[in-house]
Amino acid sequence: MKKQFVAAGFVLFSFMLPLKATAAQFGAMYVFGDSLSDTGNIFNVSTSVGQPYPQSSLYSTDFPGRFSNGQIWVDYLADQLQITQPTLVTDPKFPNQGVNFAFGGARAGFGNAVVQDPPGQHLPGVLEQVQGFAANNPKADPNALYTVWGGANDFIFPPNPNDPTPPADRISQALNTLVAVGAKNILVFNLPDLSKVPLFQGTAPQSVHDAVDNYNTTLKQTLDGLSNNPNLNIISVDTYSLFDQLSKSPDTFGFTNVANSCRVQTSQTTYEFCSNPNQYLFWDEVHPTTAAQKLIADTALAAIEAKSVPEPSTALGTLAIGAWGAAAVLKRKRKKLLVTTANRVPGGQSTRIKVES
Repeated sequence: MKKQFVAAGFVLFSFMLPLKATAAQFGAMYVFGDSLSDTGNIFNVSTSVGQPYPQSSLYSTDFPGRFSNGQIWVDYLADQLQITQPTLVTDPKFPNQGVNFAFGGARAGFGNAVVQDPPGQHLPGVLEQVQGFAANNPKADPNALYTVWGGANDFIFPPNPNDPTPPADRISQALNTLVAVGAKNILVFNLPDLSKVPLFQGTAPQSVHDAVDNYNTTLKQTLDGLSNNPNLNIISVDTYSLFDQLSKSPDTFGFTNVANSCRVQTSQTTYEFCSNPNQYLFWDEVHPTTAAQKLIADTALAAIEAKSVPEPSTALGTLAIGAWGAAAVLKRKRKKLLVTTANRVPGGQSTRIKVES
């Protein structure tokens, strides 16, 4: 009876081993992007010249510098991964668990679409952020998580006349630059359908929708190519599908308004705010509320965890080990009755199971 329990234990153990690991424990987090990822860089720079942007009174007083009414996905994901919030590139504190290089208004390539460079300073685009990081980190931390999300400003605002290169190509250059310096774990976001943000109020030209589709298609091709490298962990976050689901089934996610912004400008200097921001998808004309930011972080975490699933052969091998344990006990029981039958099993063969990853 005892051996039967042992056999059952082997089988049970094989099923108890998780087929999906928890989120990887990254040593640090490096963030590159625009206002969707900025936790205070543009705020610090603009405050230093006496023109705070974004104004905390119009966004978050508890979490200043965020383009939302509270924490954004960077904050939430760092907490979920148990990583200390990445130090701002404009913060004099020594970075211990990563840096957030994102600037509100950053273009995919070079410069800023919203804020002019302060005297003696330059506000970098996403590619510039990555290039600056690479110049100072010729050997990137292979255990860190690198996140890249950009391109929206290139479609919402007039294009950069000095940079005719498509935004998707600039983001592709940024990704390849990270790979060149040794980044292994790269989290990349595509763009939601910008033609549906409150800024356009249903008046966006078809060209905006088409431009986002082309951007996402080109970005996917880049990610597919990088994913062929077995040494890279390329993690895609499909915000296009997420926001499409939120728009079509808002009740499922607790939203009652996915078309309008919670913050509404009533005159040149005055604003009104909705009383239930957690039920709104957008806080202002283009930026999600903190409730929606949490869903973005959850989607990113799910994408990370999905890449932690073992290869099918590994899972099958785990089950095989459990099955072998049960079979071994049965063989020992059978040996008592049919010794000659047991002797026909080649020595050592029954205990060698090759598991390939």
